[in-house]
Amino acid sequence: MSTVSGPGELGAFLKARRAQLALQNLGLPEQDSRRKVAGLRREEVAQLAAISVDYYTRLEQGRVRASASVLATLARALRLDDDQQRYLYRLAGKSDTRPRRRRPPQRVRPAMRRLLDQLTGTPAVVLGKRLDILEWNAGAAALYTDFSQIPAGRRNYLYLLFTDPIMRGMHLEWEHDARDAVAALRMESAADPDDPQLALLVGELSVRDADFRTWWAEHRVNNATYGTKRYRHPLVGDLTLDCDTWSSPDGSGQRLMVLTAEPGSPSHDALLILTAWASRQPSENLPSTPR
Repeated sequence: MSTVSGPGELGAFLKARRAQLALQNLGLPEQDSRRKVAGLRREEVAQLAAISVDYYTRLEQGRVRASASVLATLARALRLDDDQQRYLYRLAGKSDTRPRRRRPPQRVRPAMRRLLDQLTGTPAVVLGKRLDILEWNAGAAALYTDFSQIPAGRRNYLYLLFTDPIMRGMHLEWEHDARDAVAALRMESAADPDDPQLALLVGELSVRDADFRTWWAEHRVNNATYGTKRYRHPLVGDLTLDCDTWSSPDGSGQRLMVLTAEPGSPSHDALLILTAWASRQPSENLPSTPR
């Protein structure tokens, strides 16, 4: 397929498109009230697309040819519709071979839901792809937050760990826990690197948080299924909990995360108080993060 025009036409289209977008359009906070350019900066587009600023700059300047994979990430970062994506590929002289299959919504397996319902004395969460929070019990809502008050599209463990002040503040070893979560997502990304929701999550967190940007670029991977987490809870104080995850055997990528404490320990007693309190509360009385 030949290009519509020279390489400068591709750069002009990219510049025009990023000028039409603003951080608010992407659900991101405005970080500088004295912006000198309309729309997104080059470095912001590069971060959203998970490519280097130098590469994106050379692409806009017509000094490098984009691969099909880079075009796909740019299309997602710039929120291009189908017609705009076809135009982007044509300008770059590439065939648009993007897969058209729609990914089915994630649904908790009935057996996993039953198991979650039976865990009444300990916090438990069902995690899906990209560490999405698919289901939880009352103990998990009491420990973390009332997830039902969070829009489904934002109900992601990693996203909340970096952006939610309550979730972030309660982790006494936040950096350790956050780096492990980034490594887990990096490990998972190899299974479906073309997942558009994964690209959006990584791009948004890269713009929002410098630590995430640095740790994602390190390519550290972690498939740990157990560990220890230390929390400071507003109702019961400090907790040291064992965190164990079990993967669903059906290949869905769903995992059950359970938090327990050594019997007889202060954390165990505090956890019993917390879960007992949660079982008696209507959902509107559970702690929630400000929205």
